[in-house]
Amino acid sequence: MTGITKVTVLGTGVLGSQIAYQTAYRGFEVSAYDINDDVLAKAKERFAGLAATYAKEVPGAADGKADEALTRISYFSDLGAAVSDADLVIEAIPEVLALKQETYERLGALAPEKTIFATNSSTLLPSDMMAFTGRPAKFLALHFANRVWQFNTAEVMGTIETDPAVFQTVVEFAAEIGMVPIPIHKEKAGYVLNSLLVPFLNAAAGLAAGGYADPHDVDKVWRIATGAPMGPFQIYDVIGMTTPYNILSHGDADAQKLAAWLKENYIDKGKLGMASGEGFYRYPAAT
Repeated sequence: MTGITKVTVLGTGVLGSQIAYQTAYRGFEVSAYDINDDVLAKAKERFAGLAATYAKEVPGAADGKADEALTRISYFSDLGAAVSDADLVIEAIPEVLALKQETYERLGALAPEKTIFATNSSTLLPSDMMAFTGRPAKFLALHFANRVWQFNTAEVMGTIETDPAVFQTVVEFAAEIGMVPIPIHKEKAGYVLNSLLVPFLNAAAGLAAGGYADPHDVDKVWRIATGAPMGPFQIYDVIGMTTPYNILSHGDADAQKLAAWLKENYIDKGKLGMASGEGFYRYPAAT
């Protein structure tokens, strides 16, 4: 056992809410933090939706376990209160480096000395943030895939400053919440998953944005020719459009053109992916 019992998750978006709920589902006390009470009200709806999804999709969850997890989640819009007794803070705020750095400066001043900090950043290096934490030895990356109950990898990546004992604790914690820990031996932007996935999704977006093929046909080719269960645009819908857009917006000129295409044709029209009920495909209900 790691000794971690109280976990705070910063950010209650699609993935942050999944991390928080999965952690509570596995028996941990969870503090869910977001910027204001209106956002937290939406988070409560998202958690209720996750409980319903787990009851349908996770073996054993329908006997009341899914609803019981909700009782272990507390809600905070005050950062100091949210982390006042946390053993571990998992940060899952938007993929904007300056925002993360500023958040860690605040967090470092507010959290107890015991608290381990973990970023769920999709592509940013933890070393870009470690100096802002005030505790680089207790800081590392813990990266989840979307739909954590189904695609349950947890990539653990430290910096040159991360205490090996802290690294091992987080690897063990990941297993305790039902993930398959994937230790990353040195820093790599994108870890394993996104080092493979981001270029793949960008290539697909380039085909559609460039007018070479429709998104559904791109998916059809990939599924038929490789036997994969999902095409790239189906994966976009699972991830949601916001994170890919943020990543593309901070890329080179070609990436920014793809970001503009994604924004104009999908984000600005409310087509944010599976969570909104429509993205590249339509869904019968938000999940």
